[in-house]
This record gives sequence, C-alpha cells and structure tokens, in this order.
Amino acid sequence: MKAYLDLIENILTKGVRKPNRTGVDTIGIFGAMVQFDMSQGFPLQTTRKVPYKSVRIELEGFIGGVTNKRWYQERDCHYWDEWCNPKVVPYSTDPEVQARMGEEPDLGKIYGYQWRNFNSDGCDQMAKVVAKLKSDPSDRRMIVSAWNPLQLGEMALPPCHLMWMVGVGEGKLNLMFVMRSIDTVLGLPSNVSSYATLLHLLAKESNLKEGTLTGQLWDVHIYVNHLEGVQELMKREPKKLPTIKTEKFTSIFDWKHDDTTLVGYDPHPPIKFQIAI
Repeated sequence: MKAYLDLIENILTKGVRKPNRTGVDTIGIFGAMVQFDMSQGFPLQTTRKVPYKSVRIELEGFIGGVTNKRWYQERDCHYWDEWCNPKVVPYSTDPEVQARMGEEPDLGKIYGYQWRNFNSDGCDQMAKVVAKLKSDPSDRRMIVSAWNPLQLGEMALPPCHLMWMVGVGEGKLNLMFVMRSIDTVLGLPSNVSSYATLLHLLAKESNLKEGTLTGQLWDVHIYVNHLEGVQELMKREPKKLPTIKTEKFTSIFDWKHDDTTLVGYDPHPPIKFQIAI
C-alpha cells in the first residue's frame, strides 16, 4: 500500500487548510492518482484494520440498486447511518436535524440507483457494461456514472466517487474510478477495496484476468481531527497484502457479499477516527 502512504505524506507536506460544510477543517491538495496491480495482492489497507465485510455489503447494495438504509443496517453495514434523502429531511449540522436524518431510512437516489436506473428512466448502466464486456471487450465507452445533475438534490450525499470505467487489454480487465472529494483516512481505503472487489467480480463475469485498479482523485483531504491518528498510522510498517476468493459465482447480479472472503489479512490494530457529517 505504498501508493496510499505516499498520498498521505504528500497531503501532510503540501496540503492547504480550508473550511467546508461539516464545520471540521481539512488539509488537502487538488489532483492525485493511486494505482494498484491486482496481481500483487488485494489492495486492502494493512496499517489499520478496514471492516471489509461492510465494504462488501455496501457493494452488494450498490449492485442491487438498494436505497433503503435499513437494508444496509440489517446486514451490519453502518456507512449510511447518519444520512438520508434531503427531500425528506434537509441536511443541516443542527444536532436535532441530524438525529432526524439518522432515523429516516430513505437514502434517495444514491450510487446503486444511478448505476442501475439512471435518471429514473430504466437505463441500467451496469448491465450495459457487462453485456459490452462480453460482446466487444475492446470498446472504450464502458462507463458507469453516478453523477446525475438532475437528481443531486435527491441523494443522501452527492456522489464522492462519481464514475467508473473499465477497459480490456492482453486478456486483463482494468478499472478506473474517479472521485471529486476524498476523505483520505476513512473513505479512501474502503473505496479502493470496494472497486477492487468490483473489478474482481467483473473479471469473473467476463472470464478475464484481473489487471490494474486506478483511482483519479480531485479534492484529496485529511480532516484535522484525524491528524493525531494519522501520525500513528504513518509509524506502522505495511504488511503483506491479502487475497480474496469468490465461491459459488454464477453472475455478478446474483452475487452476495458472503460469497467473497479474505485470505491472509493480518492488519495492524484499528485506529479510531471520528466521521465528519
């Protein structure tokens, strides 16, 4: 995970402090890239434990187009607990409003909705990409977008990872994801492992080998209340990357999170970081 640690070092060295909507300042840079060769291991952070089960549950929800918070919570994924559809409860930093946000189950038209039903007109972007991978893997238009300007006001959060695309070369499937806003400490490790899992599943679906995973990142930041934990994180020596395996695979659209398991994951202990809402 050298690419990830180098990114943190770059932010700490060159980052600029600025305010944002959460009320917790960030230190950040504009423009960065991380890239991982899937043949070298599964890119899951080893300098602290990442809850990979939650990552898989969320991805299953995205693939299934799930927009109800309770579905994620019932499976013990709590990434979306604090947010909801702003059409139902408008966003605010007021504690009473945030309590209502936590109680409201509707997440609005978030990632999976856009992947599978873009603009509410039945455009299943993901199914189109899967079909194209099988019929014309040389195509350069295999893109899925979660950024829908017409429906941003109906999403629990405007998409941070706003698009992903795949390309095939030498029998390998490569995937790139694009992010506009990156919580480098809490968000990015989960985003990387989620898209690495998606790459893994798409490769199985299309009978291709796993190639490279690339993240194109725009506003890359560390929240100031994470800095103490980051100092501890940077002292730790990265460990050997794990691998993943998926059993009983028939189709990416039938995949369940517990079909995929980690092998050889031995991270350093967790570090507690507070999320900025």
